[in-house]
Amino acid sequence: MIPYIHLGKSAFADFRRNKTRSLLTALGITIGVFSVVVLISLGLGLKNYIQQQFESLGANLIIVLPGSGFGGQGFGQGLIGGAKFDEKDVVDLKRVPNVDFITPAFMKSTFAEEGGEKFAVTLLGIDTDAFKLMNLELLTGKEFSRSDNEARAKNVVIGYSLSENLFEAPQRALGKSVAIEGGRYKVTGVVKKKGDNEVDNGVFVPYKTTFSSLNPDKTFFAIHLGTEEKENVEGVKKGAEEVLLRRYDEDDFTVSEQSELLGTFNQIFSVINIVLVAIASISLIVGGIGIMNIMYATVTERTKEVGIRRAVGATQDDILVQFLSEAVILSSLGGVLGLILAGLVVLIIRFFFPASMNILSVVAAITISSAIGIFFGVFPARRAAKLPPIEAIRYE
Repeated sequence: MIPYIHLGKSAFADFRRNKTRSLLTALGITIGVFSVVVLISLGLGLKNYIQQQFESLGANLIIVLPGSGFGGQGFGQGLIGGAKFDEKDVVDLKRVPNVDFITPAFMKSTFAEEGGEKFAVTLLGIDTDAFKLMNLELLTGKEFSRSDNEARAKNVVIGYSLSENLFEAPQRALGKSVAIEGGRYKVTGVVKKKGDNEVDNGVFVPYKTTFSSLNPDKTFFAIHLGTEEKENVEGVKKGAEEVLLRRYDEDDFTVSEQSELLGTFNQIFSVINIVLVAIASISLIVGGIGIMNIMYATVTERTKEVGIRRAVGATQDDILVQFLSEAVILSSLGGVLGLILAGLVVLIIRFFFPASMNILSVVAAITISSAIGIFFGVFPARRAAKLPPIEAIRYE
């Protein structure tokens, strides 16, 4: 057999003779590996982001959603239909034993205006307990009170980014007012920056204040419950289910604790990530076909060389291994280059999003690129090995 060092030297000598062709051939594998690794990293980052958001809500959270919520018959199935929660549900759920915090939640995408500036915001109609349940800490000012809610006062707390956009600085926002859908609302506080777009660009309103033009139906998309002790979570969940079953059918609502929702979200994003990686893998197949085409052309160009090697004692296996090793090296180089580029891109993305590379994606990238070199390189390598020595020497 030809020594491995000689095979490597021979392969790199051929690459140097055809630098542009070798680079373009490896480019298909580079793009494929780059796409797969970046998508895996973004998928891991998405899971990290969702987990961070759930952890920021606190450990003892129970969420009541309409229909099947995010589980049961499929993603979003329950958010289309199901119960329309109202204040009666909030009052009933307050009576569940060990419920220490409760807030209904009305959410609407709208715009906030001030001084001719207009910005897209997420308006959240909540009770004052939401600041505890959602771990919302104020940078400056104060929360609206329960009396503000009962009086339907037009006092609001806004997110950090929105305060900068509208008033240039959080401290300058206090006491000022913003216009939202024809009404003016006084800013009483600014939430600390959380890195969550909905919170940082959010407007938090007493939920009864929204009962006018913002939420004329006086309904909520969800109700959040909280308990001080972790061991009470399961009891609160069962108690909430019993209360709601007196008014709704079982399929009209879902009561989920935080860990269940996190698990469901992770499953959903895992499936999405698999689909995206499968799509990106098409470029790996295209890159493999490119390697096969170039190796066929290489065999034709080096027919005479093959004949000479066979004449001086090289076996069919020697020729097979020689050309196959060149295909694998070329593919692996493309894989390593794609991995390096993906690593650089992920480092940049991490400044804005918690993307993450793991050892699995690195090993998979190198293994897959090498496997593609073997799979698509074996056909031209077999052709080279089966060339008749005499005819190969005579080939011009």
